[in-house]
Amino acid sequence: MEQFLAVFKELDPELRAALTLSLRVIVILIITWILQVIAARLIRLFRAYMARRTSGDEIARIETLARVFRNAAGAVIFIVAGTLILGELGISVAPILATAGVAGVAIGFGAQSLVKNFLAGFFLLFDDQIRQGDVVQIAGIGGLVEEVTLRYVRLRDLEGHVHYVPNGEITVVTNRTREYATAVIEVGVAYRENPDEAFAVMREVADAMRAEPAWKDRMAAELEILGVNKWADSAVMLVARLKVVPAIQQWSVKREFLKRLKKAYDERGIEIPFPHVTLYPGMLKDGSAPPLHVVTPTK
Repeated sequence: MEQFLAVFKELDPELRAALTLSLRVIVILIITWILQVIAARLIRLFRAYMARRTSGDEIARIETLARVFRNAAGAVIFIVAGTLILGELGISVAPILATAGVAGVAIGFGAQSLVKNFLAGFFLLFDDQIRQGDVVQIAGIGGLVEEVTLRYVRLRDLEGHVHYVPNGEITVVTNRTREYATAVIEVGVAYRENPDEAFAVMREVADAMRAEPAWKDRMAAELEILGVNKWADSAVMLVARLKVVPAIQQWSVKREFLKRLKKAYDERGIEIPFPHVTLYPGMLKDGSAPPLHVVTPTK
């Protein structure tokens, strides 16, 4: 160490100053890296601690908040480190801030949407409206939430398309996967069928599903019969619903129930009608109707 100091003192003053400056910048970069590692470690510990003290439904919210905090901490550390490095290089930060203030007034109108997105994103996270892994409908787009930031929400729809929705464009959030959901079952039977018999078959199918290990944990209650919804053109519409947990399983439960109900109706001879068309050729004044001639094409 003494030899190094001796050699260092014998160097040209300009070279010595350049080396000193380089060492200071390197030290700042090393401290920046250490702070980022510490911040990431603390956020991971906080996330693990909160995950142990909360229920499974809150884990998605903790993951989302942890990701936002990690990005925010990284941005703050980067800005502070950049300011210190500029100071070491002899670049005054005050004129830069003053210039930024003047430029901020000029570009303020253009940055309104950016500020709006950040404010809206903050309240989305603060109010716990959206979490990663939720299925939501926002800004006319529905899909699975893959990422939530202070600026945008990333969605992937059923066809696999990815949508980036700015938070400032979100006015109404429809969250389809919070706590529980109901799978609404609407089926049509022929007018000649007995609705009570059709409802009884629906109950049997639901009870059979709830008795199976693969489905009993997803179906939180018995089938709820809502009744006859309407008289359609070719069918009597029957409506029931199933309470499902977790909420994201509502579509799989509904698809399986409809598949089994179709088989059960076929076995019981309960008709699921299709649209019928009646041809009316008109009526003559004497009360008779003209015949309808069916022409069979010849080969």
